[in-house]
Amino acid sequence: MSLMAGVLSARLREVTREGREIARRSRYVEGLATGRLPLAAYAEMAAQHWFVYETLELSAAAMADDPIARHFVYPELFRIPALEADLRFLYGARWQSRITALPATTTYCTRIRSAAFDRATGYVAHHCTRYLGDLSGGQWLGAKLVAAYGFNRHGYRFFVFEGVDPPLFRARYRDQLNSVPWSRAEQNAFLDEVSAAYRLNLELLAELEERWC
Repeated sequence: MSLMAGVLSARLREVTREGREIARRSRYVEGLATGRLPLAAYAEMAAQHWFVYETLELSAAAMADDPIARHFVYPELFRIPALEADLRFLYGARWQSRITALPATTTYCTRIRSAAFDRATGYVAHHCTRYLGDLSGGQWLGAKLVAAYGFNRHGYRFFVFEGVDPPLFRARYRDQLNSVPWSRAEQNAFLDEVSAAYRLNLELLAELEERWC
């Protein structure tokens, strides 16, 4: 039986508070936001995102018939088409032969494959970690990147959600999350996987920081 509406989204905010603050304070993120890092540093982030979202969006296809996970399959949020457009701009037509998954990215993708392809708690945990982040802090970073690197129509499409109002969608998402009929144990499993997803994201940022800062 689910807990009262609002509790799970509130618990989610509390569980992710520290990770969000650490990510925002990252020297790598700050270097991109201010344009102090070369464009190649941003290109590598886009490349690593491609590997992560390829795996995540394959999990959406795998979970599309699950009675709970199917409510969190939002095609309007899919990032692969936008990422591939960005990568063509940043690396050229043969972009796929020019990118390589970093060790932290490989670990992250392995975790998504093990957690998000066969159980709703794992799928929703990785889904909300990535997409809610894209619709909140990602909007801040996208605007900073446009200003810092002078993008004009191309190179930053990952951060643009056509036809989506980020604040309204975040509210809709929280309502959907609060309506899931999970037991307390299932909610805890979901939050544990969110914590794991945040840790993996921070480890990826740390590897990018080590390479570029």
